[in-house]
Amino acid sequence: MGDLEHRSASMGYQVNLLARLLAQLLSRHVGRYGVAPGQFAQLLALYDQNGQTPAELCAAVGVEPGTMTKTLQRMERDALIERRADPGDGRRIRIHLTERARQLEPMLKTIVVELNTSVLEGLSPRQRGCFMAGLRRVIQNTEAHLHDEQGPRTRRT
Repeated sequence: MGDLEHRSASMGYQVNLLARLLAQLLSRHVGRYGVAPGQFAQLLALYDQNGQTPAELCAAVGVEPGTMTKTLQRMERDALIERRADPGDGRRIRIHLTERARQLEPMLKTIVVELNTSVLEGLSPRQRGCFMAGLRRVIQNTEAHLHDEQGPRTRRT
Protein backbone atom coordinates (compact mmCIF):
# COMPACT_ATOMS: atom_id res chain seq x y z
CA MET A 1 0.00 0.00 0.00
CA GLY A 2 1.47 3.37 -1.02
CA ASP A 3 1.84 6.32 1.33
CA LEU A 4 -1.04 8.27 -0.20
CA GLU A 5 -3.37 5.28 -0.05
CA HIS A 6 -2.47 4.75 3.59
CA ARG A 7 -3.11 8.42 4.47
CA SER A 8 -6.41 8.50 2.60
CA ALA A 9 -7.59 5.59 4.76
CA SER A 10 -6.48 7.27 8.00
CA MET A 11 -9.24 9.05 9.91
CA GLY A 12 -6.66 11.16 11.76
CA TYR A 13 -4.97 12.27 8.56
CA GLN A 14 -8.29 13.12 6.89
CA VAL A 15 -9.60 15.10 9.89
CA ASN A 16 -6.29 16.97 10.17
CA LEU A 17 -6.35 17.78 6.46
CA LEU A 18 -9.95 18.97 6.68
CA ALA A 19 -9.14 21.16 9.70
CA ARG A 20 -6.21 22.77 7.86
CA LEU A 21 -8.28 23.37 4.72
CA LEU A 22 -11.15 24.85 6.71
CA ALA A 23 -8.72 27.13 8.59
CA GLN A 24 -7.30 28.35 5.26
CA LEU A 25 -10.77 28.96 3.87
CA LEU A 26 -11.90 30.73 7.04
CA SER A 27 -8.73 32.84 7.05
CA ARG A 28 -9.35 33.93 3.48
CA HIS A 29 -12.83 35.17 4.36
CA VAL A 30 -12.53 36.57 7.90
CA GLY A 31 -9.06 37.97 7.31
CA ARG A 32 -10.69 40.70 5.23
CA TYR A 33 -12.16 41.99 8.49
CA GLY A 34 -8.94 41.79 10.48
CA VAL A 35 -9.93 38.58 12.27
CA ALA A 36 -7.65 35.55 12.48
CA PRO A 37 -9.10 32.01 12.39
CA GLY A 38 -7.71 31.41 15.90
CA GLN A 39 -9.84 34.28 17.20
CA PHE A 40 -13.03 33.16 15.53
CA ALA A 41 -14.24 30.61 18.09
CA GLN A 42 -13.73 33.11 20.92
CA LEU A 43 -15.71 35.75 19.05
CA LEU A 44 -18.58 33.33 18.46
CA ALA A 45 -18.57 32.33 22.14
CA LEU A 46 -18.63 36.00 23.17
CA TYR A 47 -21.42 36.72 20.68
CA ASP A 48 -23.40 34.01 22.48
CA GLN A 49 -22.48 35.29 25.95
CA ASN A 50 -20.50 38.49 26.30
CA GLY A 51 -18.55 39.13 29.50
CA GLN A 52 -17.17 35.64 30.13
CA THR A 53 -14.09 35.03 32.25
CA PRO A 54 -11.01 33.65 30.49
CA ALA A 55 -11.65 30.28 32.18
CA GLU A 56 -15.22 30.23 30.90
CA LEU A 57 -13.97 31.01 27.41
CA CYS A 58 -11.42 28.18 27.65
CA ALA A 59 -14.21 25.76 28.47
CA ALA A 60 -16.50 27.17 25.77
CA VAL A 61 -13.98 26.81 22.94
CA GLY A 62 -11.86 23.92 24.25
CA VAL A 63 -8.43 25.53 24.46
CA GLU A 64 -5.75 25.54 27.15
CA PRO A 65 -5.31 28.64 29.35
CA GLY A 66 -1.88 29.47 27.87
CA THR A 67 -3.29 29.44 24.35
CA MET A 68 -6.26 31.53 25.47
CA THR A 69 -3.99 34.11 27.11
CA LYS A 70 -2.06 34.65 23.88
CA THR A 71 -5.22 34.74 21.77
CA LEU A 72 -6.86 37.28 24.06
CA GLN A 73 -3.73 39.46 23.92
CA ARG A 74 -3.93 39.47 20.12
CA MET A 75 -7.67 40.14 20.19
CA GLU A 76 -7.14 43.07 22.54
CA ARG A 77 -4.35 44.39 20.27
CA ASP A 78 -6.75 44.04 17.29
CA ALA A 79 -9.47 46.01 19.16
CA LEU A 80 -11.87 43.04 19.25
CA ILE A 81 -12.12 42.67 23.03
CA GLU A 82 -11.48 44.57 26.21
CA ARG A 83 -10.82 43.24 29.68
CA ARG A 84 -12.88 44.63 32.52
CA ALA A 85 -12.90 43.94 36.23
CA ASP A 86 -15.85 41.84 37.38
CA PRO A 87 -18.25 44.19 39.20
CA GLY A 88 -18.92 41.49 41.81
CA ASP A 89 -15.27 40.52 42.31
CA GLY A 90 -12.64 43.06 41.31
CA ARG A 91 -9.94 40.35 41.29
CA ARG A 92 -11.67 38.58 38.40
CA ILE A 93 -11.46 39.78 34.80
CA ARG A 94 -14.27 39.50 32.29
CA ILE A 95 -13.84 39.64 28.52
CA HIS A 96 -16.13 42.00 26.64
CA LEU A 97 -16.56 42.63 22.93
CA THR A 98 -15.63 46.05 21.60
CA GLU A 99 -17.95 48.07 19.41
CA ARG A 100 -15.79 47.05 16.43
CA ALA A 101 -16.35 43.35 17.20
CA ARG A 102 -20.10 43.95 17.60
CA GLN A 103 -20.21 45.63 14.18
CA LEU A 104 -18.47 42.59 12.63
CA GLU A 105 -20.96 40.09 14.11
CA PRO A 106 -23.49 39.98 11.23
CA MET A 107 -20.77 39.64 8.58
CA LEU A 108 -18.85 36.96 10.48
CA LYS A 109 -21.96 34.92 11.20
CA THR A 110 -22.98 35.14 7.54
CA ILE A 111 -19.54 33.89 6.52
CA VAL A 112 -19.89 30.85 8.79
CA VAL A 113 -23.29 29.93 7.39
CA GLU A 114 -22.12 30.35 3.79
CA LEU A 115 -18.89 28.38 4.33
CA ASN A 116 -20.71 25.54 6.08
CA THR A 117 -23.25 25.40 3.28
CA SER A 118 -20.61 25.40 0.56
CA VAL A 119 -18.31 22.78 2.09
CA LEU A 120 -21.24 20.44 2.74
CA GLU A 121 -22.51 20.86 -0.82
CA GLY A 122 -23.52 17.60 -2.45
CA LEU A 123 -24.44 15.93 0.84
CA SER A 124 -28.12 15.20 1.44
CA PRO A 125 -29.69 16.42 4.69
CA ARG A 126 -29.48 12.82 5.96
CA GLN A 127 -25.79 12.58 5.04
CA ARG A 128 -25.11 15.90 6.75
CA GLY A 129 -26.84 14.67 9.89
CA CYS A 130 -24.90 11.40 9.87
CA PHE A 131 -21.62 13.24 9.25
CA MET A 132 -22.20 15.65 12.15
CA ALA A 133 -23.37 12.87 14.48
CA GLY A 134 -20.31 10.83 13.58
CA LEU A 135 -17.99 13.78 14.22
CA ARG A 136 -19.61 14.44 17.61
CA ARG A 137 -19.14 10.79 18.57
CA VAL A 138 -15.48 10.72 17.49
CA ILE A 139 -14.88 13.94 19.46
CA GLN A 140 -16.55 12.44 22.56
CA ASN A 141 -14.46 9.28 22.25
CA THR A 142 -11.28 11.30 21.82
CA GLU A 143 -12.07 13.48 24.83
CA ALA A 144 -12.77 10.35 26.89
CA HIS A 145 -9.36 8.94 25.93
CA LEU A 146 -7.69 12.21 26.88
CA HIS A 147 -9.23 11.97 30.33
CA ASP A 148 -8.37 8.26 30.68
CA GLU A 149 -4.79 7.99 31.90
CA GLN A 150 -4.36 4.59 30.27
CA GLY A 151 -5.17 5.89 26.80
CA PRO A 152 -7.04 3.96 24.13
CA ARG A 153 -7.86 0.34 24.74
CA THR A 154 -5.48 -1.92 22.83
CA ARG A 155 -5.49 -5.66 22.52
CA ARG A 156 -2.72 -7.34 24.41
CA THR A 157 -1.13 -10.36 22.75
